[in-house]
Amino acid sequence: MRTLETIRQRFSVPFEYSVSFTRTVFSPRNPILRNTLGGQGDSGPQRLLFVVEEALLAHYPALLEDIARYCREHRDVLDPAGPPQVVAGGESLKSAEAVFELCALFNHHELCRHSSACIVGGGAFLDAVGFAAAIVHRGIRQVRFPTTVLAQNDSGVGVKNAVNMFGQKNYIGTFAPPFAVINDFDFLDSLSDRDWVAGVPEAFKVAMIKDADFFHWLCQRTGRLAVRDADAMEELVRRCAALHLTHIATSGDPFEFGSARPLDFGHWAAHKLEILSDGELRHGEAVAIGLLLDTFYAVQKEMVDQDVLAAVAGAFAELKLPLWHDALAPDSDGTWPLLDGIEEFRAHLGGELHITLPNGLGQKVEVSSLDTDVILQAIAWLKARHASA
Repeated sequence: MRTLETIRQRFSVPFEYSVSFTRTVFSPRNPILRNTLGGQGDSGPQRLLFVVEEALLAHYPALLEDIARYCREHRDVLDPAGPPQVVAGGESLKSAEAVFELCALFNHHELCRHSSACIVGGGAFLDAVGFAAAIVHRGIRQVRFPTTVLAQNDSGVGVKNAVNMFGQKNYIGTFAPPFAVINDFDFLDSLSDRDWVAGVPEAFKVAMIKDADFFHWLCQRTGRLAVRDADAMEELVRRCAALHLTHIATSGDPFEFGSARPLDFGHWAAHKLEILSDGELRHGEAVAIGLLLDTFYAVQKEMVDQDVLAAVAGAFAELKLPLWHDALAPDSDGTWPLLDGIEEFRAHLGGELHITLPNGLGQKVEVSSLDTDVILQAIAWLKARHASA
């Protein structure tokens, strides 16, 4: 019998991108975008196309002209492939049909691998347009301009994008690090009170498993965040984004080839709740509920103290986050649809369940199974809090 040769190939590719924090990013005097795209050593100006979430125009009617004027003022380094393109956003954009339309848009404007898709919008918008950018020509550069708290402090600074399919959250997607991220705090001023607080649970999430000092900082400033204190929110965004970036750089598994996903603490329930609520719950609102369920679980398993759960629940209540939805309840036949989220999460992780839980404040542990009786106790606890509120 012939011996067949096996060649094992190993290589690494370094990734580097900047995350900038600013205001008035499209003022011609602000150099961040110019410097981000103008110093790449390419010949001639950088070809780009802006894709802007439609809902922003109600708050910033001059946004498209501001972008166009910025590009004209810096035409020596910026070469628009066309005027800024306006696309409706939200979870409805996270579909295969919408992604193919976005690919057609990039094709129509003749973007190449060295062109930049400049994406201005919230988390779902960045997900969908970023996914299209990641698969056109196997990846064109994407410069993200996140416009919500949740996108600026969490999803917009990471390396993932995805859209929904088969009734499952983020079923198809890619790992595609951005070329750059530019967080303009001016965009946060236009958020509704609901969207202003919806990104705060992601900060609690990362603080509870990585940074006890940040957790205490959050608890001490909940009142300021609730009344839209801009300085407090800007610091929250910067600190939370930095923790996410540190995790991506130092976890040893930025593309999640393994099963453990520490930054998905609270998310097995959150993803399922978004689907079960037909989008009535914002992602951050679903995360708030998911964090309380998992923190209750951790208390019952003696991983964290009861006062941690009380602090989180109190903070979320002060922020007026919805801490109950009827999607948590059982069906008429007595089954619990939420529990299906555990198996869906297992499949999403590659077949082996790893759930991140706090193990002492600022620390974490991975568990490979969940006690459903304790989860049902957590749901009953949430329902009782809601009834007494």
